[in-house]
Amino acid sequence: MISRCGRRLRSTDYHIQFDDSFYSVPYQLTRQTVEVRATPSTIEIFHQGKRVASHVRVRKPYTAVTNSEHRPASHRAHLDWPPSRMIHWAGTVGPHAAQLVEKILASFPHPEMGYRSCLVIIRLGQRYSATRVEATAERALLSGAVSYKSLDSILRHNLDQQPLSPPAAARSLSAHSNIRGAAYFE
Repeated sequence: MISRCGRRLRSTDYHIQFDDSFYSVPYQLTRQTVEVRATPSTIEIFHQGKRVASHVRVRKPYTAVTNSEHRPASHRAHLDWPPSRMIHWAGTVGPHAAQLVEKILASFPHPEMGYRSCLVIIRLGQRYSATRVEATAERALLSGAVSYKSLDSILRHNLDQQPLSPPAAARSLSAHSNIRGAAYFE
């Protein structure tokens, strides 16, 4: 049995998503429409009728299957970078920056898929002081906004220089006098 469907490549990491897993294609096809042909054991990817990739099908969700030849040369060079290198750099800025980078890397099936996001954040450290980047990382972690856009916005609007307020849930619980607490039910 073969199923067919056109898929759009993810623009940042030369992988398509099929059945909750990620399969690589040559990086030159980023943002191109490809056709996926799936059998119970194989995923084949075609571009304009020509097969450009073939992978063993995986059944574990959010697993990435990557052919090293599909990566651009710059990404192949990054393979020599262990995730600890990114985390170490972030640690020189501060503990919140390191925690932010760890969280970004952990959100991807392959840590190197998060390298681009981390490198863009590292570049923020070239425009802003380490103190501001660290304060921004802390604010981003507290709010759950761990994307480049969020960090850039926090820095551009100087929100990193504003006092941190406790999370809304903590404020709302302490503001009500009718909260009984755990002791009431004992």
